Amino acid sequence: MTNNLSPKQIEMIKGFQKSEISEYHIYTKLSKVIKDPENAKILERIGNEEKNHYEIWKSYTNEEVKPNMFKVRWYCFISRVFGLTFGIKLMEGGENKAQKTYNSMLADIPEAKRIMDEEHIHEKELIGMIDEELLQYAGSIVLGLNDALVELTGALAGLSLALQNTKLIAMAGLITGIAASFSMAASDYLSKKADNTEKEPLRSATYTGIAYIITVTLLILPYLIFHHYLLCLGLTLFTAILIIFGFNYYISVAKDLNFKRRFTEMALISLGVSALTFGIGFLVRNALGIDI
Repeated sequence: MTNNLSPKQIEMIKGFQKSEISEYHIYTKLSKVIKDPENAKILERIGNEEKNHYEIWKSYTNEEVKPNMFKVRWYCFISRVFGLTFGIKLMEGGENKAQKTYNSMLADIPEAKRIMDEEHIHEKELIGMIDEELLQYAGSIVLGLNDALVELTGALAGLSLALQNTKLIAMAGLITGIAASFSMAASDYLSKKADNTEKEPLRSATYTGIAYIITVTLLILPYLIFHHYLLCLGLTLFTAILIIFGFNYYISVAKDLNFKRRFTEMALISLGVSALTFGIGFLVRNALGIDI
């Protein structure tokens, strides 16, 4: 079937082969490790279809192509560590790029249209089948993480200028952060219980509290390691940006949300509050004549 195909097209098809056989191995491996039997069946079926796509492309090149085992191991690792949804959506982004390339092959390879249609079906099935606890409680995690970022970066900025002693700042920040995490978790529990939502109030509160405490720990860490309060404040703000970036990237990929808008909004709020409280700390220190 290579009669009308140029050498460049043949090489392109070999790339499709490698992608399809790699995804066959990814879906097959994931189908064997996920707990939900229905989801496992769907993944196994999609994996078999990817293998069928590989065979179609092979009929044009008449060559066997080995899978990209790094890609296989990487996406299996990502899916098991960060959740099936995140791993699949990351891989799905690569499939969307491949579909654009398929368009250029439609005139010479009629089967490319069927492969494109099946890839679209994969996308819909994958979105419909995945129901992970982590994403169910994403709102609770956002609540704890966002509140900790805004409140504690602001508090640490104010305390940094008011106290100028890293150990005192760390102690005050830690006490404030832990107390606030319990308060936020309790508020989330009571809110979910009053709303009578489908989510379990205790589990929701637990996610909120854990997200808060982890964020507090990461933000205070520089004050426990270094001694110059301005260096610690700078590292804390940098850590806050990294947390905002990482979490919003995860949620944006897993839930198909706008990453740039979410990241910018959250970062501006956290840094804005920090700048404001830093100024308040300066005014309080001068107004009360505190010198520590």
